[in-house]
Amino acid sequence: MSSLSLPAEFTLERKHIFNHTSPIRWIWSHARLYGWIILMIFIGAVGNAVLAVVVPILTGDAFNAMLADSPDTSVLLPLALTIGISQIIRGILQLGRNFGAELMAQKLERDIRDELYLSLLGKSMTFHSLQPVGDTMARATNDVREVNFMFSPGVNLVVGSFMFILMPLLFAPRYHLSLILTPAIFTIIYFIALARYLRTLSPITDEVRSTFGEMNTHLSESLDGVEIMKGAAQEGAEVERFVTNARRVRNAFVQQGDLEARYIAMLLLGLAYAGGLVHALLLFRAGRIDTGAVIAYFGMLQLLQFPTFTSTWAYSQISLGLSSARRILDLINRETRLDQNASGRTSGARSNSEISHSNTLNLSPIRKGVREKQAKVNPSSRRSPSKSTPVKPWPL
Repeated sequence: MSSLSLPAEFTLERKHIFNHTSPIRWIWSHARLYGWIILMIFIGAVGNAVLAVVVPILTGDAFNAMLADSPDTSVLLPLALTIGISQIIRGILQLGRNFGAELMAQKLERDIRDELYLSLLGKSMTFHSLQPVGDTMARATNDVREVNFMFSPGVNLVVGSFMFILMPLLFAPRYHLSLILTPAIFTIIYFIALARYLRTLSPITDEVRSTFGEMNTHLSESLDGVEIMKGAAQEGAEVERFVTNARRVRNAFVQQGDLEARYIAMLLLGLAYAGGLVHALLLFRAGRIDTGAVIAYFGMLQLLQFPTFTSTWAYSQISLGLSSARRILDLINRETRLDQNASGRTSGARSNSEISHSNTLNLSPIRKGVREKQAKVNPSSRRSPSKSTPVKPWPL
């Protein structure tokens, strides 16, 4: 058992200490606790990709059998059964990958929210008085939820798509070594473009989450002070301010969409299709490969469609998750001038005093003294009726 190392009024014991140096390390320190789920995701991703490449390979074998001088139809049924069984197994593995990613996302959301709430409980009242409530709620709800979406579907699709990129590189040389050229060039340019895309996208997603937090903060403050706002007749000004904040959030989302639209992954996919098919046909014309190899190779190239399609929005989801994690970690690490006396003494309460005969307490002297005091201060016992002061009427 370990405790939080941050300054706090009190400390609750925890099983693990998480790395707060950066958002990526912080998220990884949470995720590494569930190694069996990570293994499930990778096994499902590898199995899904390998069994996906079985379909074009066996389809090419079927074409070769039917285009032979003496077509052999007896191989079609075994090939069809093999394809069917392999795709059933692939579906099971894909289900396991998706289930593992969703389970990981839910567990991380629970753990991160628990750590955030515990950190907020340990901070001083001065901190909470200065910290906007709306921004805190945005980080504790929407930002934590974005971390969930970062794993499912974000990381889930990224891991699966990465395995699909590897399949043409691994299986294309079985027909001809030079066929690795097109998927290799595609992979290199793809990751260069992806790195540039993520580097440009990161500040935009930070702006998206920041503007949303500011809008939520203003809305919370307006609702808390609605009586003052209406008393000062400032409804129109508050509405205008909210519209301005909402417009900033919309503009940030539009800017993110513009960047996603300029991503060149789909262009690379079209060039890879064209270049790979031309290359395979040239080899076929030279007699280096047969018809089945051309069909199988082009089917392998079509596996690149999945990573290309998912990259247009899966990496955006990961970038949003990292931006949200950065905001949550900033709130956890924010300094508070409240600390506990960790070196103090802890012991049970002890006393040497003893109260005896409490059931025989005599209250008669106390009552007698109270009666004597009342007799001294009562004016009616010393004033005669003839000398009483008349009551003057209140002037009208």
